[in-house]
Amino acid sequence: MKKALKYSTLTTVFIMLIFTLFACGKNSTSLEKVRIAEVTRSIFYAPQYVAIEKGFFEEEGIEIDLKTAWGGDKTMTTLLSNGADIALVGSETSIYVTAQGSDDPIINFAQLTQTDGTFLVSREKIENFQWEQLKGSDFLGQRKGGMPQMVGEFVLKKHNIDPHSDLNLIQNVDYANIPNAFASGTGDFVQLFEPQASMFEKEGIGYIVASFGTESGHVPYTTYMTKESYFKNKKEIIEKFTRAIYKAQKWVYENSAEEVAKVIQPYFEDTDMDIIVMVIERYKDQKSFAENPILDEEEWNNLQDIMEEAGELPKRMDYKELVNTEIAEKIINE
Repeated sequence: MKKALKYSTLTTVFIMLIFTLFACGKNSTSLEKVRIAEVTRSIFYAPQYVAIEKGFFEEEGIEIDLKTAWGGDKTMTTLLSNGADIALVGSETSIYVTAQGSDDPIINFAQLTQTDGTFLVSREKIENFQWEQLKGSDFLGQRKGGMPQMVGEFVLKKHNIDPHSDLNLIQNVDYANIPNAFASGTGDFVQLFEPQASMFEKEGIGYIVASFGTESGHVPYTTYMTKESYFKNKKEIIEKFTRAIYKAQKWVYENSAEEVAKVIQPYFEDTDMDIIVMVIERYKDQKSFAENPILDEEEWNNLQDIMEEAGELPKRMDYKELVNTEIAEKIINE
């Protein structure tokens, strides 16, 4: 009797083990992999990391394979060469690619950030900063032709400052070395992304005096885009992907900066938690994180105005040619 009971128990355990393995195997194969190439790793993209860490993509049946391309050109090359299904990069890159001619146009389908993410940092503490104080200064800017620099010049001109005659514009420093150059004594002012701007402020190296994002207005600064062929053939995946991003966008605004920071900290292990919180708070306050994935026509035109002002717009591109908000609109109306 005991022997029979023993065999019965072993059989039950064996069956449960087989069922568990089958269930796990079924679950892993039910997720469809989507490869994302992000232009850089940045707290600016907090909603994306929230979507991954909170399981919003998995809820939609998607497994994310995230890689960082480190640069707009490299990101687009990765997308165009089929190294990624979706790219997270500035919308201006889709304009550059289309202007060069393409059999498979790039489609912007979901917006992640809606303002510039850089800040004006002064070497000296200024209580009541006025933009005219930049005149005659040494200004350490961003790479020529890049979106940060184009926005920077747009804002300066908005305040009646000619960036090429009213100040000494320094643009011969590589993007990665700009913070080090300023810390070493180059420039009276510098245009910096977070968290570097807040880190400098904390260390007393520089002081944030203005936001380029606030000054330039809404633009499709960082968007998800894909090739037209993928958009058409994988519409169900694009819809699931966009829904996960929208869940994350809402979650970021519904929760405190501290809660958001805890979720995304694994992506920024070398950054102090108080800095991550400070950066998220700053971006939330100025609505840099898009509140929904829709890239509207006004934002698109603002982007082209900024590019045109900087002399970097190949030609004006029709909104409907490179932007498709059909899926995004469907999702926010669900």
